[in-house]
Amino acid sequence: MPIVRISVAGRNQEQREQIGDAVHAALVAVANVPKDDLFQVFEDPPLRVTPSYLGISHSHDVAIVQVFLNAGRTLDVKKALYARIADGVAAAAGIRRADVIVSLVEVAKENWSFGDGLMSYPPAL
Repeated sequence: MPIVRISVAGRNQEQREQIGDAVHAALVAVANVPKDDLFQVFEDPPLRVTPSYLGISHSHDVAIVQVFLNAGRTLDVKKALYARIADGVAAAAGIRRADVIVSLVEVAKENWSFGDGLMSYPPAL
């Protein structure tokens, strides 16, 4: 864990990897994710977002970052993670912080299989 889905339009492979590296660095630094735990999916779909939501103005150059991860991070960790991802993506790709949209999807540990058809984190008996 985690699995990260990054949707960003009009970027080349190098730019997508820089964005992915920034997101992964944030997860390692803030959310205690192991450095070798890297699973990312990149999409280049047409993106449509509202021009303004919750007092935040959005442009057409957005990055949507969805992170599937084990449940249990504190609110402080989540807040710090949002900020670090926004800072990192802005620095890596020149996307405004306001245009970095992050969603965390918390998953119970028993809902992961990282291959071989095995439950990766079996519950303790």
